[in-house]
Amino acid sequence: MTSAQCLQEALIANHLNVALDVQQKMLAFIEQMQKWNSVFNLTAIRDFEKAIWLHLVDSLSIHSYLHGQRIIDVGSGAGLPGIPLALLCPDKQFVLLDSNSKKTRFLQQMVYELGLSNVLVTHERVENYRPSMSFDSIMTRAFATLAVMLEKTAHLASNHGQFLAMKGAYPSEELAALPADFKVRYVERLNLVGLSVERHLVCIERSFDEKNSRDR
Repeated sequence: MTSAQCLQEALIANHLNVALDVQQKMLAFIEQMQKWNSVFNLTAIRDFEKAIWLHLVDSLSIHSYLHGQRIIDVGSGAGLPGIPLALLCPDKQFVLLDSNSKKTRFLQQMVYELGLSNVLVTHERVENYRPSMSFDSIMTRAFATLAVMLEKTAHLASNHGQFLAMKGAYPSEELAALPADFKVRYVERLNLVGLSVERHLVCIERSFDEKNSRDR
């Protein structure tokens, strides 16, 4: 089976509708990731077919949960989930934020090679990043505990913004330790066909009282 056939099979199995030209760009992204990997240590996954499932399909699984037009991928690393989602959602604006200069160099190259006019790469520590505009959705994947994520990214959210944390097993202890001024909107189990690993998406927003106090 070719890599193109493997990707098509994975997308069909998970009811993901992706145009053929976008599929080609996704495969080019994985190919470049593997080429850069030996020097930049972007990912522990070396097998191309596994990368299709564990990088592309895993990232794309949250596309329907994105809220608003301005999205930030905090700790983007190799561009996951940001680049696959930006390819799938050209109508949304994405910022890929990472403090590792080698990884942001790779991301800049991918933005150029893939023609991603809806993506801005930023090399900065999240706690020091002060953009001119806030974000509707703040995404993280294997970033930190929920409490630490909220502590470091709260200043990036718009008044109606949401925090989306991609997790493996159901994060019971992390949910119990959430700060009082945040509340869980939902925890969604992502049932990905072809992946034997457990996946959950946690969506968090500021509590009603906190949003009111910010608006006054």
